[in-house]
Amino acid sequence: MIKKHYLNGVFQGKVKHYCGMLTAMEKSLVDQDILLFFDGLEGDECADKKNHGGPDRALHQYPQEHYSYWRKKYDLGVNWQEPGMGENLSSTGMTEDNVCIGDRYRWGEAIIEVSQPRSPCFKLNKQWGVENFSVHMQEISRCGWLYRVIQPGVVNVNLPLELIERVPNAITVKQACDIYFGSPLEVNGLLKLKAQQRLADSWMKKVIQRIETGKVENWNFRLLGHA
Repeated sequence: MIKKHYLNGVFQGKVKHYCGMLTAMEKSLVDQDILLFFDGLEGDECADKKNHGGPDRALHQYPQEHYSYWRKKYDLGVNWQEPGMGENLSSTGMTEDNVCIGDRYRWGEAIIEVSQPRSPCFKLNKQWGVENFSVHMQEISRCGWLYRVIQPGVVNVNLPLELIERVPNAITVKQACDIYFGSPLEVNGLLKLKAQQRLADSWMKKVIQRIETGKVENWNFRLLGHA
């Protein structure tokens, strides 16, 4: 069961004015031991605590290989590289196609668990200067994913993520994205998401709400920054 994945980088950042917004998206490399708490890496901050951060969103991981896609898609002459998506963890070989909701990894002294895909937001549009960048990311499910911390402890970029547990009915992060964003009212898909007991509470509540009401919540503010 144990499969080791080595990281390309670990990043943390402080809230500041950046690209015309108050954000902690601009992060710096951490190349030494750092404490991981239930709410994230020591010293890592979050500007919008309502929509970001918290126990189910303690860490964000983004695949490094996606940057080559964005570089080709938007030939802007900018430096498309980590941690440009505001990620805490950068990896190669771990993608939305092979990471599953509920996967548990041992990382140094800590244990972390995949809780949900990352929900793209309008701050990415400002970060890259690309209108509707968040919409495109959502449409193709190259969103990265978030973790909750099961066991805090000392971690380090040189220590691997070791897959120690996968739930029997696991679905991949991409499958979760495709259902939640791509077919948001398809009942069978929603029932698959509802069966994911380790899915983040915020996503689970919306899944149940969609099943009960047949309606999808408004995404405009999250994706575009306006109603």
